[in-house]
Amino acid sequence: QVQLVESGGGLVQAGGSLRLSCATSGRTFSMYAMGWFRQAPGKEREFVAAISRSGARTYYTDSVRGRFTISRNNVKNTVYLQMNSLKPEDTAVYYCAASGGAPMGPYDYWGQGTQVTVSS
Repeated sequence: QVQLVESGGGLVQAGGSLRLSCATSGRTFSMYAMGWFRQAPGKEREFVAAISRSGARTYYTDSVRGRFTISRNNVKNTVYLQMNSLKPEDTAVYYCAASGGAPMGPYDYWGQGTQVTVSS
């Protein structure tokens, strides 16, 4: 069992930055590919970014590529999402997730989410 706890969300003006963190329990963090997803009000949850077990490979949805950066620290058992040049349309609840398989899923474990609100 893997427990995931997100932090770092908040309210920011358009053009600003936030860094989300996802701390995980257990000593098997490096065995999981990790991903970030988001869900805006009235919309389905969507993929944002993913990273392989070693961190060598990263993946992004087109709308965030070049603005967001996913990274991980396998010593601290934490995955990060650095979000720059934020836009109002980035407003959503952001979830981290762990995959025992490929970085593009399926995902086995999910965090509780952290709210990101970008004001115009």
